[in-house]
Amino acid sequence: MQVSVESTGALERRMKVQLPADQVDQEIDSRLKSIARSARIDGFRPGKVPMRVVQQRFGRQVEAEVAEELISRSFQEALARENLKPAGGPRFEPGRVEPGKGLEYTATFEVMPEIEPAPLEDEELEVPQAEITDADVDRMIDKLREQRATWTEVDREACEGDQVNIDFRGTIDGEPFEGGEGSGLDLVLGAGRMIPGFEEGLVGARAGETRTLDVTFPEDYQSEAVAGKAAQFEVKVNSVSEQKLPELDDEFARSLGVAEGGVEALRAEVRRNMERELEAARKAVIKDRAFDLLLSRNPIEVPSALVDEEIERLFNETYQQLGGSTQGLDLPRELFEDKARRRVTLGLIIGEIVQRNGIQVDAERVRETVESIAASYENPEEVVKWYYENPEALTGAQTLVLEDQVVDWIVGQIKTTEKTVSFDELVEMRQAAKS
Repeated sequence: MQVSVESTGALERRMKVQLPADQVDQEIDSRLKSIARSARIDGFRPGKVPMRVVQQRFGRQVEAEVAEELISRSFQEALARENLKPAGGPRFEPGRVEPGKGLEYTATFEVMPEIEPAPLEDEELEVPQAEITDADVDRMIDKLREQRATWTEVDREACEGDQVNIDFRGTIDGEPFEGGEGSGLDLVLGAGRMIPGFEEGLVGARAGETRTLDVTFPEDYQSEAVAGKAAQFEVKVNSVSEQKLPELDDEFARSLGVAEGGVEALRAEVRRNMERELEAARKAVIKDRAFDLLLSRNPIEVPSALVDEEIERLFNETYQQLGGSTQGLDLPRELFEDKARRRVTLGLIIGEIVQRNGIQVDAERVRETVESIAASYENPEEVVKWYYENPEALTGAQTLVLEDQVVDWIVGQIKTTEKTVSFDELVEMRQAAKS
């Protein structure tokens, strides 16, 4: 077997393989003889069919089968000989098999990049620190009360924070446009649901009043048809309602599942939940920053085949989040490409760090992670059992733990500085995290 390899890109390789005629002919001849021993052809007894008849009847089929098998087998041998690690499947350009002429084919594929992780000793990472204050707990309880608020109609001018029920009709240059009309819409003034100027223009309105609002759609508005354009809305206010919060008492605590202890027990439960959320947010922010550091110190070319696979995976995740229905959904590749490339790049770098440093998945941390996930379900024990009976689910938990262990390794290599932030700031940091 003769093998030659040509680099046609940073990671793309074009490999030409030539198999000798005697090897190919021997495979074809062996296959034809095997067929001849059992072939049933009219006019001949089994096992007595002349080889030339077998060749005429089965020759093309056998040549195609032999070519496929030889290509598959020799490709793996050629990769091992040339010490190549392909990323994704190859594109084959097989030549025709002809007795006495051997077989020649070409395989084009991408290879895995060679990674030499950069040293991190001189790097520095800012680590957020936060504590839950009484004021944080108060604000969280206020949010819980707002989630259970009721609305009562009032006979007065609408203020910010009130809910108005409206009918509206919008025009651009005097012409209606798609999505510019609605009726019976409940809108909380100041919530920021509508374009700038719309909600502000209804402050002071009373039930039964009609107002004309002159507004301009933002340049980056989701609908290109109206983005950046001036519009006029005729808005009729059907009703004005004010918010009524539930009393902060034992009954409210019971409505949130705190059966005993009243308001003080509720505050303690809210604080515990916030502390768990704070720790999770802190870990997520540190992880995101540590991975950003890895990416900045290790710029590498990644195989497009792996990026394509990750884009497909992200699309499927979105598909599942939408309830398994993508009817009428045309999601562009660009929507997922940056995230997919980041995931693939990090995966390759992390894999190299794990291998070079002999990092093994900590089984105890996996168990703790699974139990932490299960704690939010009604029957935690059943959830833990399900994880350990489902290899795919358990692998996901193991991957999370391995990533956390790599973050620990990174933090151990670098200098860290602490910065005190509020609970809300830390939660916002987590929401902005990319990992």
